[in-house]
Amino acid sequence: NDFEKQKNQNKLLPEHLDKIVAAFEQRENIEKYAHVATLQEVKDNDYNLNIPRYVDTFEAEAEIDLDAIAQQLQALEHDSQKTDAVISEFCKELGIVSPFAEVK
Repeated sequence: NDFEKQKNQNKLLPEHLDKIVAAFEQRENIEKYAHVATLQEVKDNDYNLNIPRYVDTFEAEAEIDLDAIAQQLQALEHDSQKTDAVISEFCKELGIVSPFAEVK
């Protein structure tokens, strides 16, 4: 997460490099950032040094309150119906066919 986003290739700034070097020099596990792997651990991973094998960077997404969303949708639908009725009244006053009029 410590980098500057750029178009084709992200860029490490000096402060990002300092943080990486400090984590390496201190040789300590830092949650979601650094892991001190033993040689046996690296061997068990077939010498694969891909970061996700050693550092879990998963971030849980915020839960969505479906009941609140359903209530918001119902309120929007109710407001939409009221707006449609107002437009229909204007159309009636102007003597034009409302796009919301029921087709018989």
